[in-house]
Amino acid sequence: MFRPAIHALRVAPRFPARGLSTSAALATEARPGPALSQTNRAEHTLRRFWKHAHVQEEPEGFLVTLDKRALKSPAGTKLVLPKDRRLLATLIANEWENQDKVLKQHALPLTSLVSRAIDGFGAPGSPTREGVIDALMEYLGTDTIAFTAEAPSALVRLQKEHWDPLVKWLKDKYGVTLGQTTGFGLPEHSEGAHEKLRKALEGMDSWQLAAFERAVYATKSFVIALAFVEGRITAHEAALAAQVEVAAQIEQWGEVEDTHDVDYQDIRRSLGTVAALLAKV
Repeated sequence: MFRPAIHALRVAPRFPARGLSTSAALATEARPGPALSQTNRAEHTLRRFWKHAHVQEEPEGFLVTLDKRALKSPAGTKLVLPKDRRLLATLIANEWENQDKVLKQHALPLTSLVSRAIDGFGAPGSPTREGVIDALMEYLGTDTIAFTAEAPSALVRLQKEHWDPLVKWLKDKYGVTLGQTTGFGLPEHSEGAHEKLRKALEGMDSWQLAAFERAVYATKSFVIALAFVEGRITAHEAALAAQVEVAAQIEQWGEVEDTHDVDYQDIRRSLGTVAALLAKV
């Protein structure tokens, strides 16, 4: 499965006046590695070096700044948000304003998502964009809502409540009939389904595609993510659709503390950032 990774960079004591890169702040551990020594941990720790984060209005949009210096993506592009996304710019500035002495990478989800949109999907036809679309299309063949169950009754009820309307929506909007199966074999979708839905992804702008990518990884479903990005369902409804099986288990056996509740909040956090990215306010 394709997973974007941004490599960590050591941060120099001083920063050039032209802007501040988010590279170190957005460093991710894509795969397990050897434990860091105490010295290495110190080298990979980024401490707060700015006093205030601001949103500065520019002719081309809203620029997020740290102490009046432009915040930049890992690729070195200024984080300029379109004129119709003032709220998004404000939320990103708020992420940085609320950092403590030591920068917490997990507390910058919107910064990460916007950087992904700008660096990864800014140019139509780019290798990164095409590669991501290829990877996301693979989710269609194993979509969560394509695998239904005939029991227990709670699961069947929740599938009908949350999944059936999405199957109908996909048919009505895209002319695609989603194949569903109760067995172990892969579902067979209607003829031309792959081509029609790939065309939908190719028509997305950089913001929509970045939003769709995160929504797919959060929900493990191509259809749920598409319905969410297209505005058919809300973030809350998308989360409920993605957690049908868990909800059925909780109904039958009860909630596992520090597991189900953590997952519940995590998926809503991810989908909340998607909603914020798409909001034109």
